[in-house]
Amino acid sequence: MSRIAKMGVSVPTGVDVQLKDELITVKGTGGELKLAPNSLVKISIEDGKLSFVPVDESREANAMSGTMRQMVNNMVVGVSKGFEKKLTLVGVGYRAQASGNKLNLAIGFSHPVNFEMPAGISVATPTPTEIVIKGADRQSVGQVAAKVREVRPPEPYKGKGIRYADERVVIKETKKK
Repeated sequence: MSRIAKMGVSVPTGVDVQLKDELITVKGTGGELKLAPNSLVKISIEDGKLSFVPVDESREANAMSGTMRQMVNNMVVGVSKGFEKKLTLVGVGYRAQASGNKLNLAIGFSHPVNFEMPAGISVATPTPTEIVIKGADRQSVGQVAAKVREVRPPEPYKGKGIRYADERVVIKETKKK
């Protein structure tokens, strides 16, 4: 059995987990998330703790038990605490402005770049060069942050562009004569 799946998931107070044949539903203060369980994994709830057991001894079932455990754990953490990604704009005149569920970027193009945030994702700009993307679904938060970064990734000579707050960009040396 997978080492990750052996740990199980403890459900904190204020989070409601419902288990049906074709859907796992997790509700909390951060929203509601749903996931279709895999047929190779048997999921059970006992005393506020979820356990994940592979149906058979195959390698795929063992791998999927750990994967399902982590996906459900991310759902529980997402509806209770939430996830966030921080992006930083580096470059002269690069600015971001959040208004409602839209993000407006001025990043050196001849036109402004506008992003519409999907449902369940919120965006904030504490300063004009910082972007904070928050939400309950970890995968969606990471995907939106990656799409925003994709507009102007950091270039290797001056480091200008949009980068993650904890990202380290290796600067190349310019060509010498």
